Amino acid sequence: MADIEKLLKEYLDYLEIEKNRSPKTRENYERYLRAFITYSKIKKVEDITADSIKDFRVHLARQENIKKITQTYYAIAIRNFLKYLIKNDYETVSPDKIELPKIPKRQIDIIEYADLERFLSAPPQNTLRGLRDRAILEMFFSTGLRISELCNLDRYINLERGEVTVRGKGEKLRVVFLSERARAAIKNWLEKRPDTLEHMFVSLSKQTSALKQPKIIGKITPRAIQRLVEYYRRKAGIAKKITPHQIRHQFATDLLVNGADLRSVQEILGHSNISTTQIYTHITNKELREVHKSFHARRRK
Repeated sequence: MADIEKLLKEYLDYLEIEKNRSPKTRENYERYLRAFITYSKIKKVEDITADSIKDFRVHLARQENIKKITQTYYAIAIRNFLKYLIKNDYETVSPDKIELPKIPKRQIDIIEYADLERFLSAPPQNTLRGLRDRAILEMFFSTGLRISELCNLDRYINLERGEVTVRGKGEKLRVVFLSERARAAIKNWLEKRPDTLEHMFVSLSKQTSALKQPKIIGKITPRAIQRLVEYYRRKAGIAKKITPHQIRHQFATDLLVNGADLRSVQEILGHSNISTTQIYTHITNKELREVHKSFHARRRK
């Protein structure tokens, strides 16, 4: 008879150490599994039954504030926990009995290219903050980085080569590339920086006057980047919502529209599964557009 709390800790340690998952992934899995354990009053492995899992999933489905995709995350966490238990010789419910709900494909909402250019050019070039912000936006659009990856960048990169090695999800390394505009923006930012911190992007204090330079107050945070993206969206007069992750969508869409193949885009984005990358194809399939143009309603011409 194994105590479920002990097994949960062992599983979370396994995720972090053996599977090399990030602390954030561990935190999410613990939240999902603890919700199941608490609701179903699980004390030991034997308490995990098909019925207890089903009752918990019905409970989740009836919560108006829990989206379908989030319900899927709970189911995946429970299923992976069961796989771990079986792998370690505990008798429990087969993970195969947990079917994942069908989720509608995500719709990628992108902005027009003219709006994108206006947005990227919104930061001023005569202030330290403006130089930093222009470098951040150009870096995002040139590389398709995730916000956490951008926050963790080292300032000492080879601008001549225009290549940056990034440590992404699951500690996987990949190479991303800098456009000429991104290189120029980063060079301008680094040349004007008064500090020697190792981070590529740093947080700045609020300016008390136009003459006084803001102070460097450490590595930039995801929240600070989200705020500056929203600020420049408004400044550029763009009605549609823009987030750091949406700039990643813009980057992927731009590559595909201009003829890049799906596998290459998958590598650059750091997607472990190409099905994740395929969410972009419905708005970028040039071949289908040409088929439609060539063959649709030809008798009406």
